[in-house]
Amino acid sequence: MTIRTKKELLCISLVWQNFLFPPVYLNEKKLRSELQGKTILITGASFGIGEKLAYQLADLNIHLILVARTEEKLLTMKKEIEGKAAKVSVFQADLRNSEEIQELLTFIHKLPGGIDFLVSNAGISIRRSLNNSLDRYHDVTRTMAINYLAPVQLLLSVIPLLEKNQGHVINISTINVLLIPFPYWAAYQASKTAFDTWFRSAAPELNAMGISTTTIYLPLVKTRMILPTPAYQKLPAMSPDHVGRIICKAMYTKSRKYRPWWLIFGQFASIIFRGIWELSTPAILRKRRNDKNNG
Repeated sequence: MTIRTKKELLCISLVWQNFLFPPVYLNEKKLRSELQGKTILITGASFGIGEKLAYQLADLNIHLILVARTEEKLLTMKKEIEGKAAKVSVFQADLRNSEEIQELLTFIHKLPGGIDFLVSNAGISIRRSLNNSLDRYHDVTRTMAINYLAPVQLLLSVIPLLEKNQGHVINISTINVLLIPFPYWAAYQASKTAFDTWFRSAAPELNAMGISTTTIYLPLVKTRMILPTPAYQKLPAMSPDHVGRIICKAMYTKSRKYRPWWLIFGQFASIIFRGIWELSTPAILRKRRNDKNNG
């Protein structure tokens, strides 16, 4: 392959990226004004989207509370960010553990001013067939714990703080919850759909209290979560930096949701071709099993 060909492929890739994920314009003045002096809690803050968002907010006069399992990484981030403008508190916690969540909540409720923003970003993804899941019920419980139960427990506790501050909850979700379910993703899609439904049901009540709500429905994102799935490595994916900018924009626009512009076509196809999908997919999976057994 020539150098020119490599450059051409890179250009094509960039064109596709910009087409599927148009650049996000940020009004820095509005963002700075909206967040001035505010306290922002970010879960899943040590890598990927949470990490990028924290660094994007580092130049603002805010208090960041960064929550994740990796304490060493959190402490490194704290040192780097506090060299700028933001104040940083870190809290090491595995949100699959309700006792550790309770310790986090005790910490939050002791804060003089409570919190103004909750960015519910922590989550795990898992792709595994039913045949490989027969003795792995813990896959279901752990995905449900982090993707559904943890954000519910957090939110129920901090609602009074958010109501007092007329705060904002931002849920980082996935486009999968708006499309027809896919094989091998049962545990993951069920857990993400559970919180999406809970949050959409709770949103009118939260809004009535003066609490803004936003759901960010994301396609593939280039984070550690997609690494275990080789097929995803060559597909177009958003960068964590791009997602961070979407979240920042939602913080001052108070938009209720973000969805990729092309998702509407996927939703349309999910409705129109659902019958065909449900009839054809078992046959495709059966053929794969037979080919594997005969191979």
